[in-house]
Amino acid sequence: MKLVLTEFVTLDGVSQGPGSPTEDTSDGFTRGGWLVPYIDELFVRRTVEWLQRADGLLFGRRTYDAFARDWPQITDRDDPYTERMNSLPKYVVSSTRPAPAWRPTTVLTSLDDVDDLKRQPGRELQIHGSARLGNALLRAGMVDLVRLVVAPTVIGAGRRLFEQPGDAAGLRLHAQEATPSGLLLLEYETVGVAPTAQYEGVTAYL
Repeated sequence: MKLVLTEFVTLDGVSQGPGSPTEDTSDGFTRGGWLVPYIDELFVRRTVEWLQRADGLLFGRRTYDAFARDWPQITDRDDPYTERMNSLPKYVVSSTRPAPAWRPTTVLTSLDDVDDLKRQPGRELQIHGSARLGNALLRAGMVDLVRLVVAPTVIGAGRRLFEQPGDAAGLRLHAQEATPSGLLLLEYETVGVAPTAQYEGVTAYL
C-alpha cells in the first residue's frame, strides 16, 4: 500500500485542533476550529474522494483515542465520512497496547510493523492527524505522498506539522487545487533528501 500523510494546516504550519475549539486543548491551546469557516462543497467532495481511496487508516495513540471517542458517536447517515471512517481497518502505533475500542483496530508496536503493513496489497494507508507519527515516518523515508489542506489563516500558536528534527525531505508537487473559500489542496510526492544548490544569478536559469 502507498503510505499517505493527510493533514490540515494553517499558513503558519499549525496542525492542532482544526475542527473545534475543544478538539485538542493540550499544552493550553485555545485557538482550535480554524479550518471550519473555510469548509465548502469542493473541500467536502475532494476529502470524500480521498477517503474512498483508503484501504486502512493509521494513527498515533493520541489521535486514535480522540477519533475512537468521537467517530462511533456520529450516526448521521447523510454524513459522507461516517461509514468509511467507522468501517475501514484501523491501525494504531503504540507501545502501550491500548484496548481497541474502535473496531476493527490492530495495534502496531514499531515502525517496522508499519513497513510490513505497507508491503501488503492495497491502495492507500492513510495517516489522519497524528503529526508526530507522520513526522517519524517521513524521517524514516516511509511516506509516499503528503496531502495537505492549507487554510488561509495564521494563528500564531499550536503544534506545527513539520517541526520535528530530522533530515530535510524533498517533495515534488503532484496536484494542486484551490476551493472557493480559499483552501489550498496540495499533493506532494516524496523524493528523498531535499536538494540544495548555489544561486548563480538569474541568467543561469533562463
